[in-house]
Amino acid sequence: MGIRIVIADDQAMVRAGLRMVVDSDPGMEVVGEAADGREAISVARRTRPDIVLMDISMPRLDGLSAARELLDTPSPPKVITLTTFDTDENLYAALRAGTSGFLLKVSPPEQLLEAIRVVHAGDALLDPAVTSRVIATFAGRAEPKPSPMLGELTPRELEVLRLLARGLTNAEIAGQLFVGEATVKTHVARVLMKLSLRDRAQAVVFAYESGVVRPGAA
Repeated sequence: MGIRIVIADDQAMVRAGLRMVVDSDPGMEVVGEAADGREAISVARRTRPDIVLMDISMPRLDGLSAARELLDTPSPPKVITLTTFDTDENLYAALRAGTSGFLLKVSPPEQLLEAIRVVHAGDALLDPAVTSRVIATFAGRAEPKPSPMLGELTPRELEVLRLLARGLTNAEIAGQLFVGEATVKTHVARVLMKLSLRDRAQAVVFAYESGVVRPGAA
């Protein structure tokens, strides 16, 4: 089965363009469209897509609010937020909302298709170093609050979380810990499961906001 996608944007021309790009890939299918955040939630609940392409700025309910509500349901789709503004504030807000990716509307078609594949495969769309930079900047504005969920992690899993939050890839973490990359993938999967996180981007948010790593730490 192909990747099922819902497109949510208040501009009909943008939706048509996104549909054209998605339909060009035989492994993807647009199963619904929405013109505002409230409709996006309704369409997604009815069609049960794998991915929602969600515009940030929409009437009735903005994309970030819609994403939060949609992601707070059993077996939610993954959300890629779309915007015309490339700002750290938008990126941080999207990550805090629980989305798995962040993409500019001016991105080339092949980048959009690759983003859909990456997020569908369970990875965060953003480069880990970019993600950690943004989270460090904003999380550093408030005192971190240790989470009791950290007690669920083994010492090695906590170490993996710390390295992941500093922007290291699986291969780089494997090099640091002198283990195989497959072992690192297993540790990352267990960290996400134990902390009830959707992907690596959410793990970075959690690590900074719970004080596992702090802005400026080496």
